[in-house]
Amino acid sequence: MANFLLKKSYQINNFKIINFKDLWSSYGVFTTIRLVGKPGKLILYNNHIDNLIKSLKKYNIYTSGIKPVIKDIINNNINRKINYDHLLRIALTKKIISISIRKRLKPSSNFELKVLNYKRIDPKHKNLNYKYILNKLNFYDTKKVDLLLVHKDRILETCTSNLILIKKNKFFSPKEDCYIGNTINYLKKKIKINFKNINVKEINKFDEILLIGSGKGVTPVKFIKKYKWKCKSLNGFNKIKKYLRIINL
Repeated sequence: MANFLLKKSYQINNFKIINFKDLWSSYGVFTTIRLVGKPGKLILYNNHIDNLIKSLKKYNIYTSGIKPVIKDIINNNINRKINYDHLLRIALTKKIISISIRKRLKPSSNFELKVLNYKRIDPKHKNLNYKYILNKLNFYDTKKVDLLLVHKDRILETCTSNLILIKKNKFFSPKEDCYIGNTINYLKKKIKINFKNINVKEINKFDEILLIGSGKGVTPVKFIKKYKWKCKSLNGFNKIKKYLRIINL
């Protein structure tokens, strides 16, 4: 269960505080940003907020002047006396902004992927249609397990992260029907990532599978029982870890 440090909601028309609403299953969008250190630093903040604004416009729920308001709400809720290792989530609908800060769970060194045959609704955007995924994740310890989303025999992403699959020191990532997150967008400027559709039948050709994202940072997968896949190397993990350490991920 998530350990929340803060949960608040605001009305967009007057920015008054109201009873907290997580907004899952509402018509809206969200982003989750890694919050680290003292005073707290938001990793890849501008990228996250720019993508959030684009999604608000795509969903026709953008309000003029909302960007500086989001910044003020975030800044007003970060305590300069706390040494953070947390995740900040901000979600918006047409009428409500919700913000939460929860403790980041450190992934296990024996991390496993279970398989879920599912494609997220409008996967190109971080929309709030996550109830189905969250209900499925509730059955597992998310420090040890994530769900690999597979649709029509194609590997897409996990419930929480992008994927990088490594074969003979080459990096691959699914290119369709998944959200291309801020962390992997940062990484693709540092290393060559081949974005392509990946069939599950190819999975045992890969030496490593890595989760990439704000919450997981870079997490190597140890095994996927359903496909009898096991990690064969950590070379790619060690290379990517160096790049993410620069930005405290």
